[in-house]
Amino acid sequence: MPSISLQAVGQWLVQGFFLAAGMFSAALGLKGFLLPNGFIDGGVTGVSLLVSQLTGVPLSLLIVLINIPFIGLGYYHLGKKFAIKTLLTILALAGTLLVVSFPALTQDKLLIAVFGGFFLGAGIGLAMRGGGVLDGTEILALYLSRKLPISIGDIVLVINIVIFGVAAWLLSIETALYSILAYLSAARTVDFVLVGIEEYTGLTIISFHSNEIRRMITDKLRRGATVYECTQGYGTHGHQHLKVEAIFTVVTRLEVVSLVDEIYKIDSHAFIVMQSVSDMKGGLIKKHPLR
Repeated sequence: MPSISLQAVGQWLVQGFFLAAGMFSAALGLKGFLLPNGFIDGGVTGVSLLVSQLTGVPLSLLIVLINIPFIGLGYYHLGKKFAIKTLLTILALAGTLLVVSFPALTQDKLLIAVFGGFFLGAGIGLAMRGGGVLDGTEILALYLSRKLPISIGDIVLVINIVIFGVAAWLLSIETALYSILAYLSAARTVDFVLVGIEEYTGLTIISFHSNEIRRMITDKLRRGATVYECTQGYGTHGHQHLKVEAIFTVVTRLEVVSLVDEIYKIDSHAFIVMQSVSDMKGGLIKKHPLR
């Protein structure tokens, strides 16, 4: 029998913790805030909330039934492990909604929308960090984006516009507006849970003082840096055809301002391009120890 390493066991435990915490947080957002006050969310969760309000069918049952086709889609396109994690997490969420009682924490509609979305978004984000999802909309959007010339974000947006439009028609415009606020709160929380406060920024620095800048990044900031040669094309001095070195480094968004300040101390004419980095693997991302 193949041996299971301690690292693999630790990884499973961490993923299980994220999935369990995500399930509980989502249940709190739904049953403690949104459901008692008639608000909905986007995606499959929003459809389940809307159908539950209109028909009286238990939310726990609807969340499972409506997500089943998307779990099947995820099985064929994202793998068996992903599908199993997602199914177990959704079943656990449904069970929690069925047997656990959450008190209505506030009657203020604005707080209900903001914090209901916050806890639901935290749950969705934690589930994603555990390798599963609590809402099948992203699976459908990923599948359709491979078939259609539009992005995942555009597909999710269209789906949610339809959901909130139906909510405005069948419930009320006020309910739909508060539900949109809950959705925006949830979406922003998902982003925060996935990337955290250490959201990374990639910087490309082009300067004739590249050696000093590289030493400052590696020795003073203790960050990794990649240097590659390039040729100037057209700039402030017109057409150029000079060889110059470009430096690429990745830092947290909290370090961007201090890094740019240090660069301009060395070369006030340095050309800097910044872009958000959503994910990365390998390389030197954390600070290296002092030698």
